[in-house]
Amino acid sequence: MEDNLIFGRNAVIELLKSGHSINKIFIAEGSREGSIQKIFSLAKTAGIVVESVKRDKLDRLCGGRHQGVAAQAAVTDYSTVEEILKLAASRNESPFLILLDELEDPQNFGAILRTAEAVGVHGVIIPKRRNVQLNATVFKTSAGAAQYVKVAQVTNVAQTLKYLRGLELKIVGSDMNAEIDFRQAELSGSIVLVIGSEGKGMRRLTRENCDVLIKIPMVGKINSLNASAAGAVLMYEIFSQRERSQ
Repeated sequence: MEDNLIFGRNAVIELLKSGHSINKIFIAEGSREGSIQKIFSLAKTAGIVVESVKRDKLDRLCGGRHQGVAAQAAVTDYSTVEEILKLAASRNESPFLILLDELEDPQNFGAILRTAEAVGVHGVIIPKRRNVQLNATVFKTSAGAAQYVKVAQVTNVAQTLKYLRGLELKIVGSDMNAEIDFRQAELSGSIVLVIGSEGKGMRRLTRENCDVLIKIPMVGKINSLNASAAGAVLMYEIFSQRERSQ
């Protein structure tokens, strides 16, 4: 059982009422009666993803004591994109954001948060769906950085990038097939670094909303780095250029 999994109807209702960040709610297939309907309604109002699952999956997750529902609570509360931008403004710094596009591995997420905290990233943006969320594994791998780096969930990545571009942030995508070597790219100023999923990279719409695509050149037999390693290389280059431009 996951250490941030809350189960039972009353427990999940109280968690929803508390306003604590919730990654996802699992409801047993066919369950719609009574308090389950209330959970559906509260989750919809809060914009929380609800997943219908077979009852035996809930049995495995919760040991059979779930009453047809379980919630995966975030280990720390989520922020908003606006709160991340306000943090940058309060420090009188150009915004430095990371956007993860359908990252799947919680250990990669945790490692990215750890590097992000070290180089002064103001916040990380993740999609609400099809992306690893703030869970216990992420928190542990981040070595506590998840407590200090703001993480915002968004429903629509493409719209979020358009919004940030409208605020004059430069959208930079990491793409192994890009033509521009990251060492030749202009990476100072207000910037959003986009890191795609481990296997597929960025989605098409995400790529189309980038201002520039950059690559990390490699001469070895392995033709790619994992997301957290690539992210660390690029974050430190951005950090270096921002330092030099001050």
